[in-house]
Amino acid sequence: MRRFDPAYKRQLLLRHDLFRSISGKDVDAILAFAGERRYRNGQTIFQKGDPGSGMMAVLLGNVRIGAVAESGKEIVFKVVETGEIFGEIALLDGRPRTADAVAIGDCVLLVIERRDFVPFLERSPQVAIKMLEVMCDRLRQTSLLVEDLALLDLPQRVARLLVRLGASYGRRTADGLRIDLKLSQKDLGNLIATSRESINKQLRVWQDEELIAVEHGYITLLRPEQIADYGQPPR
Repeated sequence: MRRFDPAYKRQLLLRHDLFRSISGKDVDAILAFAGERRYRNGQTIFQKGDPGSGMMAVLLGNVRIGAVAESGKEIVFKVVETGEIFGEIALLDGRPRTADAVAIGDCVLLVIERRDFVPFLERSPQVAIKMLEVMCDRLRQTSLLVEDLALLDLPQRVARLLVRLGASYGRRTADGLRIDLKLSQKDLGNLIATSRESINKQLRVWQDEELIAVEHGYITLLRPEQIADYGQPPR
């Protein structure tokens, strides 16, 4: 795997809402006590209930955040992409992890330990305020997901998922909008709390209608606007 120089790490943190408003000097102070960890595809980063020791920033790769219900069904809360941060809750309260984190592809994480960050946070109230804003945004996103699950039918939920993935990972090609994130149909189902079989059936319908194409696990939205229309509630 590639090595990451301090300038890249500094740029990554300054790009994030959590650190954007703080000085470069403060970011350098954080990087002085931050470390790197590397994970292979499918490797568990932490599990629900593990000690909450710190926050992580994704330098390379993607991370799936989810949990397994008592019934054995897995629910995916979020796919964390390169440049994003996760683990803020444990960083603040030090309590056990509330979800599982698994590497998607080979990953390199920048790790900021709570024991080092809390003293810094006490000296930097503006960072504390930013962290509260991030937490509120996460809560809003969770509320929207619950609303979707309660009010929308399967095609609407799948369409909204593809639109969200297209917005985050989409790349324009001659054919349409290719989602450059390889997720299994099981992963897609977990993101909207449905089965792999249901996802497979809906994707096949849209393939037959030439709305999407699936090649080697990658989805291309051939007609993104029509997929977006499917995601709208009936009027």
